[in-house]
Amino acid sequence: MKRSVSVEDLFGTSGSDDADLREDTQNPQSPPLSTTKKRCSTLDVVATNSRLEKPSFPDRDTTGFVQKGSTEPLERIRGHELSDSDDSVQSRKSVKSKKCQDSRELPLEHISSEHSHGKRRVCQYGKQCYRKNPDHFKEFIHPDGSLHFDGTVASSSSSSSKKQPDSEETSCTGVKSKMADCHDNARSIEESDSFSFFLTKVQGISYTYNHKGAIGIKDILSQNLGNLQKSAQFNYKIDVPWLISRYPEEFRNRPLLIVHGAKGEEKVELQEEASRYDNVRLCQAPLDIAYGTHHTKMMLLLYNNGLRVVIHTANLVDGDWRQKTQGVWVSPLFPKLLTKESAAGDSSTHFKRDLVEYLTAYRQKSLDEWISTIQQSDVSSAKVVLIGSIPGRYVGDKKNHFGHLKLRKVLQESGPEAASVSDWPIIGQFSSVGSLGASSDVWLTSEWLTSLSAGKGSLLGKAKLQLVYPSKENVRHSLEGYPAGAALPYSIRTAARQPYFTSYLHQWKSDCRGRTRASPHIKTYTRASNDGTQIAWFLVTSANMSKAAWGSLEKNGAQLFVRSYELGVLFLPEHFGVKSFTVCGPTTDKQAVKLDSLPFPFPFDLPPVPYGKDDRPWIWDVPYLDKPDSNGNVWSPS
Repeated sequence: MKRSVSVEDLFGTSGSDDADLREDTQNPQSPPLSTTKKRCSTLDVVATNSRLEKPSFPDRDTTGFVQKGSTEPLERIRGHELSDSDDSVQSRKSVKSKKCQDSRELPLEHISSEHSHGKRRVCQYGKQCYRKNPDHFKEFIHPDGSLHFDGTVASSSSSSSKKQPDSEETSCTGVKSKMADCHDNARSIEESDSFSFFLTKVQGISYTYNHKGAIGIKDILSQNLGNLQKSAQFNYKIDVPWLISRYPEEFRNRPLLIVHGAKGEEKVELQEEASRYDNVRLCQAPLDIAYGTHHTKMMLLLYNNGLRVVIHTANLVDGDWRQKTQGVWVSPLFPKLLTKESAAGDSSTHFKRDLVEYLTAYRQKSLDEWISTIQQSDVSSAKVVLIGSIPGRYVGDKKNHFGHLKLRKVLQESGPEAASVSDWPIIGQFSSVGSLGASSDVWLTSEWLTSLSAGKGSLLGKAKLQLVYPSKENVRHSLEGYPAGAALPYSIRTAARQPYFTSYLHQWKSDCRGRTRASPHIKTYTRASNDGTQIAWFLVTSANMSKAAWGSLEKNGAQLFVRSYELGVLFLPEHFGVKSFTVCGPTTDKQAVKLDSLPFPFPFDLPPVPYGKDDRPWIWDVPYLDKPDSNGNVWSPS
């Protein structure tokens, strides 16, 4: 009989925290559990009982936390990226949640039948319910005023018609009424520094960290940025009713194109949601290569006075905009060209050329009008370089247009000088890990690291590599607790095949931006000085740590093979008129003047902190039972 593979076997850890973590790689759906804790067979998150260790977080801010002992409904986290792990693509799992009391399963029928109300029953999740299906609201009532799929308040005899606060209205801890500053930061977009790079607002952190350098989706779509004529949303997961509700009311009937890669039941659901709106059209991104996904996250916003492009890291679902760390780049307003020459009005970074090439590669007629709009726009104010991936096999010069080879080419043309950064490490930060090969030199530290190590005029040789991915303890202590791990799909099967990967890992820590406990869904890559005070370049992208996203070389390097759609923007000092970027900090301004640099709003702490000897990466399909998370729950994947 084949021996089960446990987390401690993979990562060399020991102790009581690992006692119940053994997982049969052939049957990841059935982890054996401790006999002292009866398993609730349908659960992914189980409420802790009095016999378990109670969490102790003396320094935590409890605003925005789920009540201890409750289980947050995971529908709100539905459909997070499973795309970047080959195993995850094959094992897309539905996520369900239910309470357990005294280690015994409490049937849903028992909960609801005790609280019937006329012909409808009381929803067990109350105000925490994020269901969107209208049939749910025909069957259940929500006495505490939770919302229908269309944004209206569910009624009952015991409730007042009180709107549930959304993620942006409650994002400032202890400050619900500062709408001029916190609810609508559209002004901060227009008045931002030259980078226009933001983090998303986070519910449950200090107002200070949501006030500056942070925006929500309502801010991006705000009427304060212009009179929106039409828009296009490119994404991986889309909740159409929720998305429509994020637009200002006067824009909700404007033409909206949704570009997606959904298939099967997921596609049917998306089509059903979109059919409720006469102004919504769907565009299917071709996915002809196995295990590829449409992972790009971009908005095209056309106003009566110009075009704006937004490239970000969040799915278009509510949970991605609440308590996660996400990155957003918002372009300047691109006015309409005064000439009819489509080649005119490009930037020094070739942003127009690359965006047109990217959209053309979709081969979809519904994108033609957007391509024409971009060609007729003056994009000369763009200072970032577009780094994208499109599924396919590329040879000749074409292979340098996408994936890590595109980044390599740009760094060779406009990157740092070799002498100035020779000992600076490459830092990669991501939220999903794919199959990278049996040893690091198969892909990770060979072709991928070679590309990111490139500099002006040459390949600089391979730099030291530091990778930032949440540890199990990072997830346990997060604002969401263990449910945050549903958006971090690193499977035990994949981890078992690449044990070397852990040696490169570092903690997620963002004290500088108040987001250490806001689980990262952002993806960023950079080259930083050893003391963490300067960076040579910065990339924010949808691309996780996978060959599917970045591409892999075939035929002795003559061909690049890419599976998925990805998109990001690269910030290079050369295009901002300086030699380097200084990482924001107490002495940033003085350093910037001395170093001919600009302060950059970096999203996490530098230099990163390596895993300790007992740390291990978050693995999403094994149970964590003996230490409750910040909300009093344990994790039991089914």
